[in-house]
Amino acid sequence: MVSSLQATPAFVRLAAHPVRWRLLTLLAAGDHRVRELVELAGQPQNLVSYHLRLLRGGGLVTARRSAFDARDSYYHLDLERCAQELAATGAVLHPALRLDPAPPSPPSPPSTAAPARRPVVLFTCTGNSARSPIAEALLRHHAGGQVEVTSAGSHPRPRLHPDAVRILRERHGIDLSDQRPRHLDTMAGRRFDYVISLCDKVREVCPDIGGHPRRLHWSIPDPATPGRTEGAGSPAFARTVEEIDTRIRYLLPVLTPQEVSS
Repeated sequence: MVSSLQATPAFVRLAAHPVRWRLLTLLAAGDHRVRELVELAGQPQNLVSYHLRLLRGGGLVTARRSAFDARDSYYHLDLERCAQELAATGAVLHPALRLDPAPPSPPSPPSTAAPARRPVVLFTCTGNSARSPIAEALLRHHAGGQVEVTSAGSHPRPRLHPDAVRILRERHGIDLSDQRPRHLDTMAGRRFDYVISLCDKVREVCPDIGGHPRRLHWSIPDPATPGRTEGAGSPAFARTVEEIDTRIRYLLPVLTPQEVSS
């Protein structure tokens, strides 16, 4: 009887469409504007916008206004929501396929074999006082020495924001009290495998970096709103640290793929 058939899970209906799957795979790497997705997907803008609207309605994709141009928006894939939906989909197919959407595991300790070259990552934002040093610290913390990482800004501030320093210390046991913001000019001559911008403004002005790095963008609002008194911005900083930590945990398997034993 047709009425007894179980409905196809919403995630499968959303992800199975070829255009939506292409958009999901593009956004899995980093945030993009519509015109970038149009070019990368090779599809008309009205079609891309239509499918983005469906993905947003399904809770898989979110959008934020660009801090560089408020007429534009960056689209972001919620990887944790995808993990939850995939786990639920497996359970619908068969109880034995029920999986807990556990966060990505930290890299395993390096083996005794000759070590592979560590990937080198640069995080950038405008002031290098909050978002990019937070990302630098969290990646170094989670990577266990298997990634070389630094950060810099196009217009560095005199010091790191006190709320960023405090929340990293309280929530992750990371001490940045002696770190000072760095200028992007100090990165000249260095070679990077990944350059990840966390600020819409710096993405537009970041100079060419040596080594032909892979460029990714994470559109994260600045938690240090001008005019905010110290301490009053703690909720914004807490949200920023949480979002960056989630993105870092999903970046780790890309930077340090684990060997699968036979």
